[in-house]
Amino acid sequence: MRLSELKDSGRSPALPLSLDLADAAGPAQLQLLTLLRVLPGQRYVGAGVWRGRPVLAKLLVGPKAARHFQRELKGVRLLAEQGLTTPLLLADGLQDGEGGWLLFEFLEGAQSLGEAWKQVETLPVLADEQAAVLAQALGAIGQLHAKGLWQEDLHLDNLLRHGAQLHLIDGAGICVEEAGKPLSRSRVLENLGVFFAQLPKSLEPFTEELLVHYLLSNAEHALPLEALQKQVDKVRGWRLRDFLKKVGRECTLFSVQRGPFALRAIRREEEAAMLSVLEQADTLLDQGHLYKTGGAASVGRVEVAGRSLVVKRYNIKGFAHWLKRFWRPSRAWHSWCEGNRLAFLGIATPKPLALLETRFLWLRRRAYLVTEYLPGPDIIERFAPFVASGDAPESELQALDQLFAELIKERISHGDFKGHNLFWQEDRWALIDLDSMCQHHSLRSFAPAYARDRARFMRNWPESSNLYQVIDRRLPKTAQAAEA
Repeated sequence: MRLSELKDSGRSPALPLSLDLADAAGPAQLQLLTLLRVLPGQRYVGAGVWRGRPVLAKLLVGPKAARHFQRELKGVRLLAEQGLTTPLLLADGLQDGEGGWLLFEFLEGAQSLGEAWKQVETLPVLADEQAAVLAQALGAIGQLHAKGLWQEDLHLDNLLRHGAQLHLIDGAGICVEEAGKPLSRSRVLENLGVFFAQLPKSLEPFTEELLVHYLLSNAEHALPLEALQKQVDKVRGWRLRDFLKKVGRECTLFSVQRGPFALRAIRREEEAAMLSVLEQADTLLDQGHLYKTGGAASVGRVEVAGRSLVVKRYNIKGFAHWLKRFWRPSRAWHSWCEGNRLAFLGIATPKPLALLETRFLWLRRRAYLVTEYLPGPDIIERFAPFVASGDAPESELQALDQLFAELIKERISHGDFKGHNLFWQEDRWALIDLDSMCQHHSLRSFAPAYARDRARFMRNWPESSNLYQVIDRRLPKTAQAAEA
């Protein structure tokens, strides 16, 4: 296959495949065996064999290939010139009308710090294993900054652990201020803001402790925590907006199809399983355990291939109801967006897996939402034994405090905060039924919405009960007081 033909192969070209490339030693074939990352029609990254040795290949195609190739090559050379540890570039080339390629030594058994983090992220906050991963990352970032460089696309997957060494990868994201001289403080704060913004918010109280590992590699500047947190908040806001755009378009994370007769969105890793669920959603609901049926919505737990899921169908009750719904995004779409918002922010909710909005010539009709199933009890059931005594477990009350603190910090109102919409799951309270959820842009609009949420939540128990009194004392009375 010619390199130019790769751009038309889509997201999943048939493997293995042979590509005709050439370097200073003459033409040769790259045998591409696996793909690790794909940006259809633009970039294909995978493992293969070149001149008898294993390589990691970056193949750049399409109209932007030359620009992307030059940027990647420049970054790789900057890393090497500054003596930073990075995989050896074995061969590279750029051919008009074909594309560009960079072939690196293949680091057998290497693991990205992103993969290492996934193995420890469920441990208690800043457990030794978590601290070890973050210390290694911050040490490498400090070394990069000490040489006047920074990684624009800074995340744990761009740091590769191989044996006792940590390799910096992805030259396309490498930028330079003044090679060989420490990065300016403003750039350091910006880049560290990008890094810390991607960590769980539960680690925020430990930022100062974690920064020690950075300062051991680059102590050129004092790094005020307030200024760093400002950068973290700025980046988090940008990343959330960018992520919410992705939930409705075809990308690495989501498979999305839009047309005059349907809108379908599925998490990419769930695509194979969810296609069949959406195709038979009505049948599954009829055969499943129904929590709610008729009216504006039908909700049920269904079993698919030994896996429990929740399917929610948003019904059209009649012509008058259709006139109100056909012209605006469905409640399924709203719940899909808000569920992904909460998941991105680290606030517990069942993972949204798939969405289907049926249409007729773009006019909306029934819609379906598929999420994970939460087996835990809701807060009404969980706290039922403690209504009279008020002696609910402190850990569960603290988890409730934490949930309200997170919602207040993000200025998120639920809209229907009854106890049956709050489930105990893995030592956290998880929110369901997100049809009316809203993230507010100002305290002025959030404050009355919070007051309504709090009032509805407190109505779950008699005002005269001890449990009511305990919870009422703990939860902030107003959003203004909580933000002060």
